[in-house]
Amino acid sequence: MSTVTLPAGEARARFGDLVAAEWIKLRSLRSTYAVLAAGALVSIGICANSARSNVHLIATSARPDDQRAALDPLHAAFVPEAYQILMLVAASVGASVIFGEYSSGMIRTTFAAVPARRPVVAAKVLVVAAMMLAYGTAVAAGTFGLTQAIYDQEGIGLPIGAPGAFRAVAGAALIAVVAGMVGMALGALVRHPAGTVGAAVGVLVLLPRLFEGDTYRWVAETGNAMPYAAWAALVENPVRNMMPEGRDAPMRPVDPYPVSITEAWLVYGAWALVAVAVAVAAVHRRDV
Repeated sequence: MSTVTLPAGEARARFGDLVAAEWIKLRSLRSTYAVLAAGALVSIGICANSARSNVHLIATSARPDDQRAALDPLHAAFVPEAYQILMLVAASVGASVIFGEYSSGMIRTTFAAVPARRPVVAAKVLVVAAMMLAYGTAVAAGTFGLTQAIYDQEGIGLPIGAPGAFRAVAGAALIAVVAGMVGMALGALVRHPAGTVGAAVGVLVLLPRLFEGDTYRWVAETGNAMPYAAWAALVENPVRNMMPEGRDAPMRPVDPYPVSITEAWLVYGAWALVAVAVAVAAVHRRDV
């Protein structure tokens, strides 16, 4: 086999070329589009179905005005189970960018062409972050728009300019980016499809359940540092939280250790940055 020697100026791949190569790899996988489409339909469908159920409950209630007053259309638009599915879909796609090459052996070809591993991982991070930002934005906007259109049948739908609405949509969109970065880190550590998906379920869905409750402050504060808790804080309705409870409205439990909006954004940023650092370090230090 003949060997081709590149000129010195062409031996090092430009970062833009690496990004383009990673984008081609990701978009060439039909399974990626299938997973993203299925996740979006399920997530939006769950939220829309919940909104339809709430509207039906109001329409058939003997006291519809009380039901309307008790329902928060902003918080109810973002169903937790739907966004847990979204997080797992984003994590799975992010992880596949790493473990897919390891399981197929293509990673050897990649590093043979580009021995500098950190730029390769950085290119993967940029591509996944951009895709997950677009994906999360589409799902969050679809969720908000569809559920508020349904709630508007009872005159309680909210516009995007309502207090807290844009923040809630942004928080719901960016959780996909955070989950995608976590998936990449887990993919770099585990390097096995089933093991990585299982680890994502454990970290993003099951682990927060271990730190629920407010009996012990350290347990609650640990739970508040999870991406799910940050997402829940960002999709809360600030107007509803400041309103006094009506005589007939259901009592809302008081959280002694609430997550502030600033803390929620910091949790997002910290998890994303740490996940990227773990992915880069794991790929750089471990053997292929």
